[in-house]
Amino acid sequence: MYKKVLALITVLLLAVAVFAGCGGGADKASSGQQGEDKATEAEKTKVAFIYVGPAGDAGWSYAHDLGRKYLEENVSGIEVTPPLESVPEGADAEQVIENLVQKGNKIIFATSFGYMDAMEKVAKRHPDVYFLHCSGNKTLDNMGTYFGRIYQPRYLSGIVAGKTTKSNTIGYVAAFPIPEVVRGINAFTLGVRSVNPDAKVKVVWTNTWYDPAKEKDAAKSLLEQGADVVAQHQDTPGPMQAAEEAGKFGVSYNSDMRQFAPKAVLTGPVWNWGPYYAETVQAILDGTWKSEQYWGPIGDDIVDLAPYGDMVTDDVKALVDAKKKEIVDGTWDVFTGPIKDNTGKERVAAGAKLTDQEMLSLDWFVEGVDGTVTKQ
Repeated sequence: MYKKVLALITVLLLAVAVFAGCGGGADKASSGQQGEDKATEAEKTKVAFIYVGPAGDAGWSYAHDLGRKYLEENVSGIEVTPPLESVPEGADAEQVIENLVQKGNKIIFATSFGYMDAMEKVAKRHPDVYFLHCSGNKTLDNMGTYFGRIYQPRYLSGIVAGKTTKSNTIGYVAAFPIPEVVRGINAFTLGVRSVNPDAKVKVVWTNTWYDPAKEKDAAKSLLEQGADVVAQHQDTPGPMQAAEEAGKFGVSYNSDMRQFAPKAVLTGPVWNWGPYYAETVQAILDGTWKSEQYWGPIGDDIVDLAPYGDMVTDDVKALVDAKKKEIVDGTWDVFTGPIKDNTGKERVAAGAKLTDQEMLSLDWFVEGVDGTVTKQ
């Protein structure tokens, strides 16, 4: 009897030992897996974005947000911080960018011109962080700039507007009198007058990037002055909605805005930021990135025209396609002379063309623009 009890106890003890061993192994495996997960997370490179408007503005910030999502879907080994929206430009942006660095972000994209000086200051303090500034002109070893030659599709959209207008008055709702916006107005006007030399482009400044009501009111004022086509360098579809309500036409910007004014929108210059964001971040991860001032042409697909509205005829599309081919081939570009300013002074001689630096510092309007480049 004693031997039987002893044998039973021995069996039970062995079973407990085996069970404990299995349980202990599982705990260790689970603990090890958690450790690996934490290590993987720790190894991910944090990427941040700063927007000047809300991601849902249907315009500028919306286009960048599409690019951010493309980046997340196409590049591994990164963790994208939720984007900071409606961040004011100017000196206050410095602390916002600094905070992103302190939170461990190693790649920071600032997506508006007014962040340039603030980003430069932070970049100088943190040489181990990569800073990318959209549309600016200041670089450091760890800070580059990026933009697209949006003036090229603006010119093409001007062809569409010039062939559409019947009143020969085209309105342009413009944000700020900075070179980027001035360059766009000039390119658009050159496109308009390449097919309709009698047309004028009337400019109204709003001095804001994102103000739906103000943008729409500016468009209404242009329509009341006889414009039958309204173009824009603004971040909302307000001007397009004003055009549709008046039974007129519009040339949008940033994204395809036909859904907001399907009877008005002819087409519009659009951005495609995703591939640039993915290629840039991958280059940083690979250790091959170098600071530069990237200014991509329409041939890089970073800029293009939005799909046409149903009202645009095939003959107009053919005109646009022919000129786009010249731009992509490199046989011609928008700011090729002869070009006069709107006071009659020759600015670009026949056969000459503006350099990149001259285009990046434009502060005068071409012939055909009704307006002034006011200084703020």
